[in-house]
Amino acid sequence: VACSPIIKSSTMSVGAQLQAFWNHPAGPKTIHFWAPTFKWGISLANIADMQRPADKISVPQQCAITATGVIWSRYSTQIKPVNYNLLAVNLFMAITGSYQLFRKFTHVPGPDEAQAAPATA
Repeated sequence: VACSPIIKSSTMSVGAQLQAFWNHPAGPKTIHFWAPTFKWGISLANIADMQRPADKISVPQQCAITATGVIWSRYSTQIKPVNYNLLAVNLFMAITGSYQLFRKFTHVPGPDEAQAAPATA
């Protein structure tokens, strides 16, 4: 069977790549893999919240999500080895949190919301 020169010249087989991933310092045998992997759940929940009305968005929650994303994105680039899973999830958190805050602060209440708001005297 003739193989392409590209396939022949690959530096690692699939098995070797999986073994390298498995044994990586931030691989699945460590908390450095699982913590950011489960953190994706927060980001997915934030995406689901994009269907909520903008007046229901919690500013403190979205500020916390955005700040966490920014701070830990920076941290993930400074540790050795660089944890790209941690970087990706936190960039995603910062972006989705920022977008939710943008939605909240640019929201113009409709006539139903203006009437429903309690008057303070």
